[in-house]
Amino acid sequence: MSTFDPPFRFLPRPALLLGAFILLSFAPPSRAELRTYYIAAEEVLWDYAPSYPVDPMHGTEFGDKEKVFLEGNEKDRIGHRYYKTHFVEYTDAAFATPKPRGPEWLHLGLLGPVIRGSVGDTIKVVLKNKTDNLPVSLHPHGLFYRKNSEGTHYNDGTLGADKADDHVAPGQIYTYTWEVPERAGPAPEDQSSIVWLYHSHVDETADTNTGLVGPIIISRKGELDAKGKLRGIDREFVVLFSVFDENKSLLLEKNMEEFAPRIDPDDAEFQESNRMHAMNGYVYGNLPGLTMREGEKVRWYQLALGTEVDLHTPHWHGNTLTSDGHRIDVLNLLPATHATVDMTPDNPGVWMYHCHVNDHIEAGMMAAYTVLPKSDKVAAKGKTGKQ
Repeated sequence: MSTFDPPFRFLPRPALLLGAFILLSFAPPSRAELRTYYIAAEEVLWDYAPSYPVDPMHGTEFGDKEKVFLEGNEKDRIGHRYYKTHFVEYTDAAFATPKPRGPEWLHLGLLGPVIRGSVGDTIKVVLKNKTDNLPVSLHPHGLFYRKNSEGTHYNDGTLGADKADDHVAPGQIYTYTWEVPERAGPAPEDQSSIVWLYHSHVDETADTNTGLVGPIIISRKGELDAKGKLRGIDREFVVLFSVFDENKSLLLEKNMEEFAPRIDPDDAEFQESNRMHAMNGYVYGNLPGLTMREGEKVRWYQLALGTEVDLHTPHWHGNTLTSDGHRIDVLNLLPATHATVDMTPDNPGVWMYHCHVNDHIEAGMMAAYTVLPKSDKVAAKGKTGKQ
């Protein structure tokens, strides 16, 4: 046998198959990676309802009920635009060029960028505080972190360098290091990926109401391809259900000065108008980008955050999903919970997707998702030779 002959070349077929099985069984595992993200906290003038005064869900102008939350300072209200602070991804440590957000993540809206990893990886997040006067931090759910990367301040017995992560001042940069052991990834009964939250935790209530929150997606080892795409899944959607209470935002004073300078901040009607019942920072059907095709494998990551009113029941019209092996079209969420559910849409059309809590529907916690017919894709491919 030549030195270049494969070792099983002259073996009978059963032995050849056994040899191949042995080689595959002892193949080295997928290589763990160091994944580095450059993320800044910075201010934005956010529009909860860019369609205003048109209601995109119903094709009419907004009525008086909706204008409670959307109408501006002529009614001594802030309206549908608020200054907020959110997380923005950059291309490198210079923090000069924001990383473009691909069309598949258009629906993230106010949320920070997706931080993605696989079991065995190490995630580093270089955080720069680009706000004028707000301290920020980064706290992850689910991942493994030491005290110097927890992003939360309390009397935990740490001093010096182990406290620097608790409070990143304006203009400062801090690097957080998080590990992804097995216990941070999907359990045996989970799908191939699961979702966690990250958020600022200097003043957790005020920070998250201001907008400093984002998703972490962790997959099993070997489930991401060379381009970082999840194998076997055509589309992924992350949606945070949260009543952003602008009365508790760190930027309330600035919003009042610019949009409602004459109002008493203790006025009950004014306070109610500042509770924005949002999905990724959008209300009343303004959430964009939830488009898929019939027959695709679609993974939905569902998140909630907030206070006692943030009991949410996401409901998808027109199609069904699977959750923990059960068939559903409504899911239950409590504050700071995470859920991963799968859909294979079989019913083309534009479908309502909303929280089923009555008060939340009336206050605008609704959107629409679109399922394109499979036939459109086949026809386009036959006409052009491409998908």
